[in-house]
Formats: sequence, structure tokens, C-alpha cells
Amino acid sequence: MGPLQYLFLCGLLHTQTYGSRLRQEDFPPRIVEHPSDLIVSKGEPATLNCKAEGRPPPTVEWYKDGERVETNRENPRSHRMLLPSGSLFFLRIVHGRRSKPDDGIYVCVARNYLGEAKSRNASLEVALLRDDFRQNPQDVVVAVGETASFECQPPRGHPEPTTFWRKDKTRLDLKDDRITVRGGKLTISNTKKSDSGIYVCVAANMVGERDSEKAQLSVFERPVFVQRPVNQVVLVDESVEFRCQVHGDPPPALRWKKEDVDIPRGRYEKDDFLLRIKKASVSDQGTFTCLAENRVGKAEASAYLTIREAPQFVVRPRDQIVAQGRTATFPCETRGKPQPTVFWQREGSQDLLFPSQQAQGDSRVSVSVNGELTISPVQRSDAGYYICQALTVAGSIMAKAQLEVADALKDRPPPIIRQGPSNQTQALGGMSLLRCQASGDPEPTITWRKNGANLLGKDTRFSLLEHGSLQIQSTRLSDSGLYTCVATSSSGETSWNATDLVDFISHNSTALPGPPSKPEVTNVTKSSISLSWKPGPEGGSPVSSYVIEAFGQSVSNSWQTVADHVKTTEFAVKDLRPNTVYLFIIRAVNAQGLGDPSPMSEPVRTQDISPTAQGVDHRRVQKELGDVVVNMHNPIVLSSTSVQVTWTVENPSKFIQGYRVLYRQTSGLPSPGPWQIQDLKVASERDITLSGLKKGIVYEIKVRPYFNEFQGADSESMTARTMEEAPSAPPQQVTVLTVGNHNSTSISVSWDPPPSDQQNGIIQEYKIWCLANETRFHVNKSVDATIRSVVVGGLQTGVQYRVEVAAGTNAGVGVKSIPQLITLGAELRDVMTGSDSNNSISDVVKQPAFIAALGGACWIVLMGFSAWLYWRRKKRKGLSNYAGKKKKINLHGSASKLAHKNYDESADHQRRGRKIKKVSVNQKMLKC
Repeated sequence: MGPLQYLFLCGLLHTQTYGSRLRQEDFPPRIVEHPSDLIVSKGEPATLNCKAEGRPPPTVEWYKDGERVETNRENPRSHRMLLPSGSLFFLRIVHGRRSKPDDGIYVCVARNYLGEAKSRNASLEVALLRDDFRQNPQDVVVAVGETASFECQPPRGHPEPTTFWRKDKTRLDLKDDRITVRGGKLTISNTKKSDSGIYVCVAANMVGERDSEKAQLSVFERPVFVQRPVNQVVLVDESVEFRCQVHGDPPPALRWKKEDVDIPRGRYEKDDFLLRIKKASVSDQGTFTCLAENRVGKAEASAYLTIREAPQFVVRPRDQIVAQGRTATFPCETRGKPQPTVFWQREGSQDLLFPSQQAQGDSRVSVSVNGELTISPVQRSDAGYYICQALTVAGSIMAKAQLEVADALKDRPPPIIRQGPSNQTQALGGMSLLRCQASGDPEPTITWRKNGANLLGKDTRFSLLEHGSLQIQSTRLSDSGLYTCVATSSSGETSWNATDLVDFISHNSTALPGPPSKPEVTNVTKSSISLSWKPGPEGGSPVSSYVIEAFGQSVSNSWQTVADHVKTTEFAVKDLRPNTVYLFIIRAVNAQGLGDPSPMSEPVRTQDISPTAQGVDHRRVQKELGDVVVNMHNPIVLSSTSVQVTWTVENPSKFIQGYRVLYRQTSGLPSPGPWQIQDLKVASERDITLSGLKKGIVYEIKVRPYFNEFQGADSESMTARTMEEAPSAPPQQVTVLTVGNHNSTSISVSWDPPPSDQQNGIIQEYKIWCLANETRFHVNKSVDATIRSVVVGGLQTGVQYRVEVAAGTNAGVGVKSIPQLITLGAELRDVMTGSDSNNSISDVVKQPAFIAALGGACWIVLMGFSAWLYWRRKKRKGLSNYAGKKKKINLHGSASKLAHKNYDESADHQRRGRKIKKVSVNQKMLKC
């Protein structure tokens, strides 16, 4: 700083301190009102505000995109007007496809001789709203109580249009808690019938409104039962009615099912709401289901029909001749609804013997659970009549059989009919021969029946030949019928039928196939016996098939055909009775008929049913269970809560009573959970469905055979993960905090995962929504499942946000958390401009001590300087006043900033009335 400048500065400070004022009212322009961004509709007026202060008052000019704006002052025809306040007024906004003269960035510039000031940039944009919606709502059909949603994406526009909804031309009231609108999507929860109507999505901005296509919401009612069918109990041949009345919108269609099978018209009469059975039979027992269905749902109601049937004999007891010391067995199988109670009584005795109960004082007599009376060993005193009785609530029956005790050493099977009668067609007046040859020990006798009635002795045209064949002379039309050959001996009875005379079959015995070899037993189970044999001579034509006959003394008193049309020389006879001795014979069939039987097989006994826990060898049970190998298949996931488990068994044991399926949770816990058990008590079944499982969880599963308290080896463990679903609970402990100072536009969001039992799978991500009242302020974010907090930026101050968090699995995003409301502060701090050095100098100059010291020192210098100036003025009287003013302003100009800086502090001196001469200079000198 030079000496002259230093003296001037001292004089200026002294003047401000002690009241001497220079002409300092003038100050450079400053913008006190900046223009704001505008979005204006095409053809509408608009104003860009700008207000500036300065002394002298500044002039205002506008610039658009860097070029000066032509207003009505330069061009009277211009649609832009510069208002006295400095604002720029547009009579109308001009905007076209090719020409957009008003769209751009504007700046306001204020000038006076002390300088110029520029406003902030302000954009002027022309509003736009297209006609076509990006997504129109579609018709929706829901049931009462369900949630209805309409999707709507408004047309493109500027500013971004907002959306609202109209129902039946009336704006939708969002005060209803059931109705929410988010991002244009309308959701109505817990719908009611009154919600039905026509819905229109409306997009609006300053340009106007646009209506979407109409969408209809139809709210229907699911079927609801007014009257349900009820369980009923009836007797056979009684009538039954099930009533079923249903209400719904639209009216439901009704149909009936029995045991999940649709009931056809025929045996059942179906009216609108009624199912009628005129004459109930045993086969009608079961579950009847009324199904009602309409567009929005279906409902079903079931009732069980119980049929009561009077007892009937399935197998009647028969007279028997049994050797002393052997076993006598009298079958007595019955049927009925409910299952009849069977008991035995010896004729002349008052004692009753029930199943699984031994006779008092005689352990040789017992009755099995299926009603079979067994006497073992037989004594001569056991001879007599035995009565089987069956009793139910629907009635009772009884049958009597005689036991004869013989001295024979063995029991004999009933007779075998080696060749039986065949169907025939004969001419009137001719002769018919029905063959029947039987064998047995003792030798059987042969009799004939026609249509169930004894035949011989009533008509001389009928004669019995030497070997048992029946000959009919002079045949008549009345001779047609069902003929039965009956071979009887003390060991039993066997019969063979020939139907009406319809087909002609050759009776040349040499053309019939020869007998097969003796059947060999290859495998035995509880209910089946496998046989094999070798074919015999073919006869007149090749063997086409085989017929298998069986005899079981405790089952029947005659030979029974158990299989026919057998094409191979191996066959498994099924549906046999457990623990029963059987004999088998095989016959071959060719085009001529049925051949002679094979030799009888050796007696073979089917296996017994699984023994009870009493009386079994525990070591044997444990050993056999230990040999059982259970091979588990891959589990089949059926749903999010159920898994089907299947397996096969190697080395099966008769001691297997059932299977235990063990399963435990292995995911979602710090360590595997406890084993849970589900028993399958049917040893023949090999699959089970585990239900009630957790969603999206891995389970370890294995299968174990058991017999009472004994258990076999586990199968290999396998795992299965139930299907995932979206989480059914929101994240917990959601916290929202601001980040930084009050001007910050960021928030911190933290949370805890949903409860583990409601995650319904593996959490893959978290979604954070920051939702404002306008979609343009929305901010969304997604983070990985390992993250528990996140900072969300880009928010707007002064805008209230609803912050929500939701967890997501592979199945979708789950329930959102309760909205957290937060508004970022809108207050802005004053920002000081200028360098730090300027601020430091200004602070020093403003100190009172500095001003006083410097002012006192400079006062003397200023007085001397003023005297020198006065002397010079006198000396140069010829100089103009302008030149004198120029020198003075140069002195003031060097300290102008400091003078303005201290303007506020010298306000007291200015109020004393001292006036500073106004100095007129041009703007170019000021800049210099």
C-alpha cells in the first residue's frame, strides 16, 4: 500500500468514525427476487419474476439460452413484455413441433453504473399430456371379501401426471381404509357388493385430464349353504333323501358326488336341491357330497349314509365226517351291516361260544374272529349238531351242521368231476347226452338237477348211464334249461353246470386235451399260492387255456374254480384264506372242450396272519426286523406344507406291524430340530403324506419298520424342501433416521428380519419404498438379504415420505412394514461468499479498538491533506469543476469496498444529518 492510499484510507475511516460522510448512497445492483422454474401450458400466459435493488435503480434485461430476449420495448409486436418490476411477462406461450421460441433457460441481469447482477437460472418448460395410457385397467371379477386390483399407468406427460380414480363417474373416496392407490394402482381390499361398478383411471396435470378405458368390477358371492345334507342311517330297500340348499351370486350350479365320483342319473334321482334313493342297497353306503359352484368359488358339504342289512350267510357250516384225533373245522362266514356278531352253540347245551373265547372246561373248542368253529383233537364225544347264529340290529340267522366221528385215519377231499356236461343245441325229437364222470374216495354217487330241482324219477325219458352221464330221449322245447351234475360222498359234494341248449359242442372224448402234470407249488404267502405245471397231450386241437380248481376243507365242501382263461403254465392263485390247507387240480381247454383234470397237488397251507405280541420269540422278532431293509425313494414335495414319502422293502418279515416315518427340520434353526414321528399302521402300504410342515423349510426324513415295541433299522435319510411362499410377516424393528445436518436429503433405514416361522423360505432381498404424495418424488431401493440397514439418498426437503420395508423370497415379496413417516427439514443455511482472507480483514476492520486508533492517527493526516488540496484549488482556478470531482472520486474509489463494508457500523454517524456530496462519475471510471 502506497503512502497516498494509506493517507486516503485513514481519512475515510476518520470521516466514518466521527461523522463526516461522503456520497455513499449509491450501491451496485443486487437481485432480491430470483426467477423460478416454470412449467406452463401451451398458449397460456406466464411470468418469470425478477426483482433487483440498486442506487441508482438498475435496468433489467433478460437472456434466454445466452441470447438477449427481445421484448415489447424493442419490438412492439413481441408477445414478451418487460414489466416495470423487471419481471418478464409472456402474453401467451408459443410452442410448436418445429419452433419452440419460449422453451429454454432464462436469466435476469440488472445493471447500473456501479456494476451488474445476474439472477439464478430459471427454466421455462411447456407442459404436455399425451392421450394414450401406457396401461389401461382391465375388468376384474372377485368374490365378496377378496381383494380387487386395477393396474393403471398414465400417459406420458410433463410434468408427470398424477392419477386418481372415478367409480360410476364419481371421484373415488380414499377415506375408506379399504381403498388404496399407489403409483396409479387401485386396490380395494375386503370387497363388498356395493363396490361393483365401472372404474376409470384419470391422469391429470396442468394441461388437463385424460380418462382411461372403462373397467368393470364385478363382486360376486361365493356359494353359501342354507341347508346342508345330514348323516342318515337306513335299512336295505328303504328310501333316502339328502337335501342341499345353496345361496350365491351368480346362482350356483349344484351337482352330487359319491366318494369323489360324480353321480350319474339312473339309480339316483336328482332334483334342484334334493338327492333321492328309492331303494337303498349296501353298495349305496358311503359319503355323499353336494357341490355348489359359481364363477367365484365353490363349496361342498358332505353327509354319510349308513346302510343296515340283515345278516346273511356267505359260507354256511356243512356236515362233516372227521377221523378221531384230527381237527374239525366248521366255517360260518356272514355278512351284514353292521357286521353281524357270530356265536356257536352245541345242540342241547346252554353254553355260548364267541370268537376268541374258549369253551368253559374244554380248551379243545374255539371260535376264530371270522366265526370259524374249530375242535381239535376230535373225540367221539364231540359227535352231534352244532348251531351257528349271527345277530345284528337288523335281524338274526342260524344254521346247523352235524359232526360225525369216524375211525378213518385221514380226511378225504370231495369228489372230482373228471368230465362234466357241456352246452348243447339239439333238434326236437332227438337224443341228448350230458356227460358226467366223477372220482373220489369213497366212490361218489351222481345225481342230476334241472333248474335246481331233482330230475331223475320224474320222467322216463331221462335215464342215468353207468358212468353217471344223463341221457334224454325225444327232446322237447321244455327240456331246455340249466342242468347240474352233482357228485356226492361222505367227504363232500361237487357239482358241474351246463346252461341252456344254445351251442353245439363235440363230445368226442379223444379230441379233448389230455390232463396236465401234477401242479407244483412254487411260492406261498398269506393270501396266495403260486403253481406251475407241464401241459399234457393236446388232443384234437391245440390247448388254448387252462382252468384251475381248488378245494379247502375249511372254506367249502366242494371244488371251486379259482382261475380260468389261464394262458401260461404258471399262475398265482390270489384272495385265499390265511392259515388254510388247499388242494389244486388243473384242466386244459381246447376247441373241443374241457379235458380231464391233472393229478391233485400236495396239500399246501397258506401263511398265518402276523402273530400278536403274546407268545412270540422276542429274539426272533428282533432278528427278523433287523434283516428288513427299507429303501426310501426321493420325497415328492406336494405343496408348501406337505411332502409325500414312498419306499420299498427288501427281506419283508411277517412281524412288520407298520412303519414309523421320522422327520425333523434342518434349516432355519441353529441346529437340527427334534425328530417328529408319524406312524403308518398298515404293513402293506408303502407311502404316506406328511402334512402341516413349515413353508420353505428343509426336512430330513427316514423310515423305520416296527412290531409293537421292537424296531428295525432306519432307511437312509433323505431331505426335501417344502415350496417357498412370500413372507407372511413384515421386517421387525424398522427404524428411520435422518443422516447429516438439517439440509440433508438422505435417511438411514434399518430393520430386523421377519420372524423365522413366517419367513416361508430363504430371504433373498429386502425392498425399501420411500413414497411421497407425488410419484415423481418416490424413491425405491433393493438390497441383498445380508444387509440390515441402508442409506437412501435423493429425497426432497419439505416433502413427507412414508418409508416401508418388505422381505422377499424366490416366491415373491412379502408383507410390508407399517409405514414410518418422516419429513426432511426445508430450512436452508445462509451461505457466505468471498474468500477467507476477505472475511478475516473485514473482521479486523470492524473491531472498535482498531477503528478508534486508526481514526485518531489519520485525522491529522487528513486535515493536512485537505489544506493542501485547498491550496491547490486556489492555485488552479482555471480548472473545471469536473476535473476536481474526478480526483475526488479516484480517492473514494480506492476505498469503496471498505466504505460499504463499514456502512452498517457507521449508521449512528449517518443519522447525525451530515450529508456527503453526491459524486457523479460514469460507469467506465468506476470499473477502472
